[in-house]
Parts: sequence; C-alpha cells; structure tokens
Amino acid sequence: MIGIAGYALAVNLLAYVAMVLDKARAGAGSRRISEATLLNLAFVGGSIGTVVAQRTIRHKTRKEPFRTQLHAIILIQILVLVALIAALIVTGSPDRLWRALVS
Repeated sequence: MIGIAGYALAVNLLAYVAMVLDKARAGAGSRRISEATLLNLAFVGGSIGTVVAQRTIRHKTRKEPFRTQLHAIILIQILVLVALIAALIVTGSPDRLWRALVS
C-alpha cells in the first residue's frame, strides 16, 4: 500500500506543479505546457492535484474543453475505484481478486 500511496502523492504533486508552471508561463508569455500533458497527468492519477491547482491558483477553471475533459477523467476514476472496491468485497482479498483477473 505504501507504493500506491507514494505514487498517488508523487503524481498529484507533479500535476499541481505542472499547472502552476503553466500559469506562470502563460503570464510571462513563454512556451506553455500542453493541455494534453496536463490532462494525461490527471488521467494517470493526478486529478486531485489538478483540481487543487485549479482552485488555489485559479488556472483553467473556465477553459473548455479542458474542464469537461477533466470532469470526465474524474468520473472514470471514480467508477473504476467503485468497481475495484466492489470486486474486493466480492472476492474477499486482493490476492483472490488478482488471481481472478489474471486467470
């Protein structure tokens, strides 16, 4: 579990920093971080960091289609999490779930 928590912390911190850098670059007129990169960071687990950055530094809060795509990513992540929790409840343990998935 420490590995999962470490990954989640790292990817969310990276997503937050990427949003902060993008906003700073926008203000300076420098080369920006692509929306695809920001959304990919959110997709691989950095959605919390992306949303926290949106709220704290007020970046990309009204930008479409970025906003809608971020909401879709969050919805998919919630559905996957619910499915995993349900599967864990049904199988009774992570080991049994893993065996059921790979067999």
